[in-house]
Amino acid sequence: MKHLIYILGIVFVTSCQTTPNDTTSEGMESDTLKYEQEIHLKNVKQLTWGGNNAEAYWSFGGDQLIFQSDFDAWGVACDQIFKLDISKAEAGYQPPMISTGLGRTTCAYFLPGDTTIVYGSTHLGDSLCPESPMRSASGKYVWPIYADYDIFTADLNGNILKQLTHTAGYDAEATVSPKGDRIVFTSMRSGDLELYTMDMSGENVVQITDELGYDGGAFFSPDGEKLIFRASRPKTEEEIATYKGLLAEGLVQPTEMELFVCNADGSDLKQITKLGNANWAPFFHPSGEKVIFSSNHEAERGFPFNLYMFNLEGTGLERVTFDSVFDSFAMFSPDGKYLVWASNRFNGGNRDTNLFMAEWVD
Repeated sequence: MKHLIYILGIVFVTSCQTTPNDTTSEGMESDTLKYEQEIHLKNVKQLTWGGNNAEAYWSFGGDQLIFQSDFDAWGVACDQIFKLDISKAEAGYQPPMISTGLGRTTCAYFLPGDTTIVYGSTHLGDSLCPESPMRSASGKYVWPIYADYDIFTADLNGNILKQLTHTAGYDAEATVSPKGDRIVFTSMRSGDLELYTMDMSGENVVQITDELGYDGGAFFSPDGEKLIFRASRPKTEEEIATYKGLLAEGLVQPTEMELFVCNADGSDLKQITKLGNANWAPFFHPSGEKVIFSSNHEAERGFPFNLYMFNLEGTGLERVTFDSVFDSFAMFSPDGKYLVWASNRFNGGNRDTNLFMAEWVD
């Protein structure tokens, strides 16, 4: 679970500090949805208009997106899964919901063939939306780790086909290898939040990480050989006690996270950022040699979050977006020509988080 809604609790909407690019060139529309410093983005297009929309992931064919939204105008009380045909995206369009409408859902991903999906849902525990804590009892900023989350496959009509996880506690954050042979996910089955992989039927589960801390938000490299993910790594006695205490309450504190990479079997694990603050939502560049991610490491008060890119070795850090609010959940299309991400940009001063896509310029 990437918990967009809870992050927005600390991302205060402010006036934009940079100027949108209004220049035009022959054959191009004015790029009024980007800032002039955003040289990697071209022909930016808005895809949703209202609510909190996030974790938009491309179909294998590159013509559809699967994402989660809590937009009340679409008749949902908390995050549910929607499918968007990109060619139909315009203001007022309501994409079809393809989750059950029960419980809370997260992290949907297309399976090979683009006729089925995998996603996490709490509906077996309760048909109602679980409570959304904004702070722990101690006042710390936290994310909830709902024990009722399990991982399911479903068709595009909303019919659940199979339950893939059956262990007690949190199982969510599933994403799929481009090779179409493995799923990576986060689970509490060991007593800590670790990464696991399983085959497409939910069998042959392999534990990938085993160090104390929250390991999550993992994605495979384009060749399926590596994993990139975010993690907290409490080290001091105080940090460990805080982490374990919150986890016992079904909570984690995501304000200090760094990025790690390993082979798909868990070997050769390396920390590749040491930036401080929250570094998360990483995704491989199509070359497999770079990573795009969201970070507030330059922020003094927890915001803004912007997109950054760097080499897999952790060198060559480059800022991609120049927003004064929130940019995250970036994902390249399968052909590498487009980027989709979630942003608070140009939302009229409210806290709506919408989906945007752009042509990618290397």
